[in-house]
Amino acid sequence: MIIDDAGGMVFRPPSEARSFILRVTIGCSHNSCLFCTMYKDSKFRIRSWDEIKGIIHRAKAAMPYIRRVFLADGDALVLPTPFLLRILKECYTAFPNLTRVGTYATTADINRKTAEELTALKKGGLKIVYVGIESGSNAVLSYINKGVTKEETIRACHNILTADMKLSVMVLLGLGGQTYSHVHALETAEVISAVNPTMLSALTLMIPDDAPLAAAVNKREFLPLTARGFLAELQLMLEHIHVSAPCIFRSNHVSNLLALAGTLPKDKEALLAQLRSAIPRLDNALPLRNNTGNF
Repeated sequence: MIIDDAGGMVFRPPSEARSFILRVTIGCSHNSCLFCTMYKDSKFRIRSWDEIKGIIHRAKAAMPYIRRVFLADGDALVLPTPFLLRILKECYTAFPNLTRVGTYATTADINRKTAEELTALKKGGLKIVYVGIESGSNAVLSYINKGVTKEETIRACHNILTADMKLSVMVLLGLGGQTYSHVHALETAEVISAVNPTMLSALTLMIPDDAPLAAAVNKREFLPLTARGFLAELQLMLEHIHVSAPCIFRSNHVSNLLALAGTLPKDKEALLAQLRSAIPRLDNALPLRNNTGNF
């Protein structure tokens, strides 16, 4: 049975590996970040209720045991709140064992929702929101064309937590290149400390040939970090993250040079010890382009 025949690549967070991916939008409404190619081949559109309902009911027939649903693609919260609530209700009705629904969300989409709307979505079963904040530096955010500011990011994250949803944020090591590495690390740590998310993931910048940022690398306008530089940046970032409530930390994505896992602040010193041990063993030469299109 074909449950969803929409074209384009499908993405989800690692923690949603066993979730049913329900694509309520196709692509990303922003789709302008210099480093990202995830949705470059997808023209953004909001799917109709008939499309979405049909997918839910085909999934129900094929997999009635579904316990988790992840709303895709890049920013499901761009949908009007009544539409989202209708989707949530249909999911919980179709899947009796459903325990939670999660979604990616952009800072801009979150900030367009009122506190009442976000609370309604939580009551409707939206329990975890994933936000790619990438950086806490306005200089870096502007350069990569993220379309938001540090201050807007903090406000959006607070809004999710105030609505009693879990908040998982992602930051991107190396996003400031060599020029902004220090600023990127310190100001991203400042944002994480101000927000105190439920979960924090640190991924490592990889630049495919077709990413707009690749042109800047070729012109040497953007100098990528060395292997040692990536971990030194993470070390500086972790040293300056100060949270009080437990924050699950992961740096074990396929892109990462060193797999780290722990809970902040409890495991902070142990994580830093692992970094300090690994950094001297890493190459400090400039990376070369390889045949995968990454640097």
